[in-house]
Amino acid sequence: MPTLFRRPRLIRLLRALALLALAWLALSWLLVLVLRFVPPWTSAVMLERRLGAWMHGEQDFQLHQRWVPWNQVSPWVPLAMVAGEDQKFPYHHGFDFDSIHDAIDAADDGRRLRGASTISQQTAKNLFLWNGRSFVRKGLEAYFTVLIELTWPKQRILEVYMNIAELGNGIYGVGAASDAYFHATPARLDPAQAARLAAVLPNPRRLRADRPSAYVLRRAGWIQQQMNQLGGPAYIEGHAPPRRPH
Repeated sequence: MPTLFRRPRLIRLLRALALLALAWLALSWLLVLVLRFVPPWTSAVMLERRLGAWMHGEQDFQLHQRWVPWNQVSPWVPLAMVAGEDQKFPYHHGFDFDSIHDAIDAADDGRRLRGASTISQQTAKNLFLWNGRSFVRKGLEAYFTVLIELTWPKQRILEVYMNIAELGNGIYGVGAASDAYFHATPARLDPAQAARLAAVLPNPRRLRADRPSAYVLRRAGWIQQQMNQLGGPAYIEGHAPPRRPH
């Protein structure tokens, strides 16, 4: 008799779990679909930064971010971010498997751990998740990356990325960064300024685009060189060259 009673209870539990999983899938995809058309009012990483500042007693901390549409941003800005972060962005479907393989080989050889996240993955993480290296977060990052790549065009991914990326301590997105560093609108940024913004992305809380260190200047120069080699803004406007970058 106890076994007979346990079985219906187990079935009900499995059904409830299945319904929860389906609800999660539907709601998460609906959110991604809505954000294809609606500018996100904040991001998970921005909320995490606010919470961290409050917990550590950073009373002077202020977060700056404002949304700037694609057509009001200099085309050099997204090109610089692609040149510096993810040159295969126009070609891949969310994951750069060559870079992932190289990162695994470097880790196996005991060399410094290399980043292999694409702009799509970084957008998924910044928008929906938290900083960290746990397998749970990486799994959720992969899930949201797939949703974003299936739902958004490449231009939308870049538009969201450059509006929520951390570009300084408390400075998120190209709008706030243009105000803080160059006192200019994003539409007026030139290739050198765009390259300096992209150059701080590896460590935006220590590196500055307005007072660039020798490292930032070297990296910005390399990014500008890559921007030229990729063919200019046409590379991110659907006119990629026939040969993929290496």
